[in-house]
Amino acid sequence: MPDIDNGSLPERKRGSGVKMVYDLLRDEILDLKLAPGSPIDEVQLAERFKMSRTPIREALVRLAGDGLIETLPNRSTMVSNIDFLNLSTFFDALVLMYRVTTRLAAQNHRLEDLPSIRRFHEDYAAAIEARDTLAMIATNAAFHAAIAEAGRNPYFTGLFRRLLDEGRRILRLYYQSYDEHFPQQFVDEHAEMIAAIEARDVDEADRLGKVHAEQIVAQVQKLFSRNGKLDIAL
Repeated sequence: MPDIDNGSLPERKRGSGVKMVYDLLRDEILDLKLAPGSPIDEVQLAERFKMSRTPIREALVRLAGDGLIETLPNRSTMVSNIDFLNLSTFFDALVLMYRVTTRLAAQNHRLEDLPSIRRFHEDYAAAIEARDTLAMIATNAAFHAAIAEAGRNPYFTGLFRRLLDEGRRILRLYYQSYDEHFPQQFVDEHAEMIAAIEARDVDEADRLGKVHAEQIVAQVQKLFSRNGKLDIAL
């Protein structure tokens, strides 16, 4: 791959190079391929991606803005640790968004929204069957984002997408805690949510969203040992 920092290349090419590095590193961090606390070295990344350090640095600035990497006082860079101390506030927001987006979807959805929601539900069920953890996380996010879109409130949709994205590392641990023995409960709960939305049963949709979110919270809490540390290897 040519050095995308070369001035003879068009601006679009430089921008696409930064985006490529950003997207790949972001996915690796969120999927725990780069573990929390892992060092980030610009020189090694430049060699890996076969480009100059300028676009690498720009991508790292974006990742720092997302809170996924941080620069230490000695100017070294590392993958940000998961903020377990403030996990309760994240879960409070997550449960609320599960409830409100499912409730609004029951209230405001249009008929053309339902096929998309059902398709993501089927994709999620297939990921469960295949025991593909990363596909589960991706299809689960797509399913709930489609429900949020059907609620017709772009502010809630944007916030929920951000929470689902920020929670990918938590969800990676969450699914890992089942040791690949994923219960059918996940798929059944999604099906019940679709039925409540289709029936425009606002209260039932709210209840199901709350139950669905709270079982995620409860399972993650089980990962903690009595001394407050994760009872699972990162």
